[in-house]
Amino acid sequence: MLEADDVSVVYEGGFRALNGASVRLAAGAVTGLIGPNGAGKSTLFGVLAGAVRPAAGDVRLAGQTVTRHGPAWRARRGLARTFQLSRELSSLSVLENLLVARPHARGERLLSLLCARRAVRDDEAAAIDKARGLLQRVDLWRLADALAGTLSGGQKKLLELCRALMLDPRIVLLDEPSAGVNPTRIGEIVDFVQVLRQEGVTFGIVEHNMAMVRALCDHVYVLAEGRLLTEGRFDDVITNADVASAYLGAQP
Repeated sequence: MLEADDVSVVYEGGFRALNGASVRLAAGAVTGLIGPNGAGKSTLFGVLAGAVRPAAGDVRLAGQTVTRHGPAWRARRGLARTFQLSRELSSLSVLENLLVARPHARGERLLSLLCARRAVRDDEAAAIDKARGLLQRVDLWRLADALAGTLSGGQKKLLELCRALMLDPRIVLLDEPSAGVNPTRIGEIVDFVQVLRQEGVTFGIVEHNMAMVRALCDHVYVLAEGRLLTEGRFDDVITNADVASAYLGAQP
C-alpha cells in the first residue's frame, strides 16, 4: 500500500537522518516503526507523508511513485497522518476541528455560496453528521462545543485521529499516539485502531510504548542511526540481542 525504498535524507551540515532505509506498509495491516530517539523514525514518517523530500530513494503509494508529490497531494489520494505533538486548532471547538478537515467543501467556493446555498447547507449538514459519528465512536461528542485546547492529552490524540478520518483515508500514519496519554486512554486508542483496521484502514505507527506495539502491530521495523536494524513480528524482533540490549533495555 505504501513503501519507501532505499531513502536517504541529508540535512544542512551533512547530517544523515536516514541512510538507505526501506519500509513497506502492507494493505490492511498495522506496521510499527520503533527505535531510539534520533533513529530517524519521524523523518521517515515525514518522507512517507510527503513533508520531507529524500535526497535519494523512492516512495510509492499503491504502486505509484509519489516521491516528488507533497503531503496535500498524497492526502487527496488517501494518505493521512497525525503528529507526536497534537496539532489541534485550540481556539476552535472540537466539532470545528473536524469540519475544517473535510475535503471539497462546497462552502469554500464563492460561486456555490452565491448560487447554490441549499447545496452548501446540505453539504454542511452531511459533514456535521459525519463528524458526529466519529466523535461518538471515541466518546467526544459530548465535548463537541468545547474548545479543542481544553481537552486532555489523550482526547487530543483521539481528536487528531478523527480529524484524519474525515478524509476517508486508506492509510493513516500515527506518530507516537501514546505520548502524554494516560493508560486508560491508551487502551481506547488501541481499541479504536483495531476496529478501524478491521474496517480496512492501513496503519503505520511510530511508537515507544512496547505494549501498544505488541497489541497492534503485525510487522515491526527497527531503525537505528537512520538505517534498518531488523524487521519482523514483534515477538521476534524483541528477542534480537542488538535490539534488546541497545534499544529496549534488554527487557522483552
